[in-house]
Amino acid sequence: MTSIACRLPRDANRAALADASIPPACWVITDGKPGMENQCLGLAEAMGITPDIKRLRLPRAWRELSLHLGWGGGPALVRAEIVPPWPDLLIASGRTSVLASLHVKQASGGRTFTVQIQRPVVGINRFDRVIAPAHDALRGDNVISMTGALYRASPQLLQQEAAKWSAQFAYLPRPYVAVMIGGPNLAISPLRRLSSYRLGPGAVTEIANQLRTLARTAGAGLLITASRRTGAANVARLRTILRDCAAWIWHGEGENPYYGILGLADNFIVTSDSVNMICEACSTGKPVQIIQLSGHSRKFKMFHDSLAAAGCVRDFDGSLEHWHYEPLREKQRVAMLVRQAYEQSSMRVTGCV
Repeated sequence: MTSIACRLPRDANRAALADASIPPACWVITDGKPGMENQCLGLAEAMGITPDIKRLRLPRAWRELSLHLGWGGGPALVRAEIVPPWPDLLIASGRTSVLASLHVKQASGGRTFTVQIQRPVVGINRFDRVIAPAHDALRGDNVISMTGALYRASPQLLQQEAAKWSAQFAYLPRPYVAVMIGGPNLAISPLRRLSSYRLGPGAVTEIANQLRTLARTAGAGLLITASRRTGAANVARLRTILRDCAAWIWHGEGENPYYGILGLADNFIVTSDSVNMICEACSTGKPVQIIQLSGHSRKFKMFHDSLAAAGCVRDFDGSLEHWHYEPLREKQRVAMLVRQAYEQSSMRVTGCV
């Protein structure tokens, strides 16, 4: 993906960049994980910007040394094309990206406006804006707090993808029920890595049997997509139990139908482990029911409770529910706040304020 053709020379009048109609030259930097990259892309796209995408990968030990000792990351930065000319706006997420964000801020003489998504591993005052979920309870003048996480889904994208995939699912009965299954996730403690949620064979069997009954009693067509954390064995178990149901299960090969499913679904059933999937489902305004996996996370519970209080989600007990609520629009609000902060910063750089 290439940047919009608005990369002004460094000696140009930067006051022009304060005009909201002119998108800045923007980089997105992550380690390439879809969950990280899609949050950054979602923010850039909501601001009307097509960014250059940079993927920086570092071994864990090297990454930690680079962050805390301030050296060791140079070759990796060059390989990822973290080189001048520096962008006007940098959007980054993930521990690895912090190294690049700090480097670009310093190398640009402070002119690059840096936005870090999720709690960084260094002081928040080293970034122009930090975007963090409300359940992280991060506080600061430069912190933008939001419900859940950023995402790429937009009405335009979902409409486009729905048109692309509608013929693929036409043989299934309506209502379409999108079933979005995650898997075990890890919480980092000072001593060890702990699993916040678990998804074993027994849980998959229970979920599959509930879906089997639902498909028959509600006459629903199941559009099932699994994440990389679900595991091949769990997906195979789902296929076996649902083999004679009106169900379509993505096998992880070929083009990903995820956004097409989001656009076509009448109802959503989502496992409790994924903030991103739940937020994207809630952005549609369609009923979202959560499968509570075994395990516990205080932060996830706060997130679930906030969406339940807003009327966006309910727990899944095996039956399909129908209700209405105002779609989650946090991405648009955050994009507006970042845009305003960037414009104010650009005006200060040029002495316009």
